[in-house]
Amino acid sequence: MRSSSSATCARPFGRPSARSDRVSDDVQAGATFSADAGTDARVRLTAANLTKSYGRKMVVRGVSFEMHEGEIVGFLGPNGAGKTTCFYMIVGFIRPNSGRIYLSGREITRRPMYQRARAGISYLPQEPSVFRKLTVEQNIKAVLETRRDLTRAQKRQTLEELLQELGIEHKRKQRAYTLSGGERRRTEIARSLAIRPRFLLLDEPFAGIDPIAVYEIKQIVAKLSAKGIGVLITDHNVRDTLEITHRSYIIKDGEIVVAGSREEVMQNEIARKVYLGDTFTI
Repeated sequence: MRSSSSATCARPFGRPSARSDRVSDDVQAGATFSADAGTDARVRLTAANLTKSYGRKMVVRGVSFEMHEGEIVGFLGPNGAGKTTCFYMIVGFIRPNSGRIYLSGREITRRPMYQRARAGISYLPQEPSVFRKLTVEQNIKAVLETRRDLTRAQKRQTLEELLQELGIEHKRKQRAYTLSGGERRRTEIARSLAIRPRFLLLDEPFAGIDPIAVYEIKQIVAKLSAKGIGVLITDHNVRDTLEITHRSYIIKDGEIVVAGSREEVMQNEIARKVYLGDTFTI
């Protein structure tokens, strides 16, 4: 997806510093977006008035939000609120009934998943997504093989960097089905990062892992943000999620009812009534 220069490959989580680099990256990614569409140096992901229904049941009702590279944004709410459906629409699993999705002003609402991935949107589902019988190393290689912009040497270099960054180099020869919950999560994140995303959507990343692993995942998310990757995260572990988010949205019955900083969300009466509870603290 990215430039094949050794300088770019040397930092698989890094971001190009100039807008012209981003434009050339989009072209090289194979996405059919016009190179002159981006005028804002801050890459942003935007959803505008998304709706989705299944039969007569309206699941998402006019959801709108925006986030930029480097932001950690929470997307929170009770079960059945429409969070995962919104994620599915953003990554291209399903299409909205109405509304639009933009990546830095370029509409991608009807773009297929592979074009969105090449343009910089990666998704980590709640369900295990590793190939269970492959090793950690093989799982990451499987994604890197789709990177036509990298030479074999660059793919090997990127593999080593991902293993090191995620702290799983010592597990590289271990088959995925033998990993702990935290080790599996780190392997899944490494796979998601192998395409060098601008935005990473994490669906319940803290589910099914112990407190130590939760802390490690939070540290990884913070590092990704520092490297310029935007992270949209939904999780029922609200305290751990709010601790690392810059802003959050709360969704209920398919509608966003609260939006703001951590402090604003925590102090909001509606947020406390519909989701957090009156006694919620961090």
